[in-house]
Amino acid sequence: MICCVQRVDSAAVNINAEEERNIGRGLLIFIGVEKSDGENSCSWLADKACGLRIFEDDNGKMSNSVQDIGGEIMVISQFTLSASCKKGKRPDFSNAMEPESAKMYYEKFVNECKKIMGSGKVKTGEFGAYMKISLVNDGPVTILLNHK
Repeated sequence: MICCVQRVDSAAVNINAEEERNIGRGLLIFIGVEKSDGENSCSWLADKACGLRIFEDDNGKMSNSVQDIGGEIMVISQFTLSASCKKGKRPDFSNAMEPESAKMYYEKFVNECKKIMGSGKVKTGEFGAYMKISLVNDGPVTILLNHK
């Protein structure tokens, strides 16, 4: 399981050109589920992402987590994080888990984040939907997390 975690001032997702969901200051997390992932990946990565100390304290040091600042989280499924570009120029997505199982892991990850943050602090895109994401990256700060 791969997470791309971005510290944001705000983020929004537009789902199928119909519904929009927004967060303020917090984390935008893109998650890709791979064939080799197990259920323990979900809780480990949720705990790691929610506890990342990447927000500045009063001294300008990164020592606060999204929980510490009372921030929000938006989780977006993104199977393209599993792409391998080692051969040729076309990405190979054969490491990505098949959609039915990947959706289960995605939902488990979201539920683990809700347990840590509280339901009202976690918003999502829609698994498998066409989405447009907008964000204001703060820093920029972008961290890649991988549970293997």
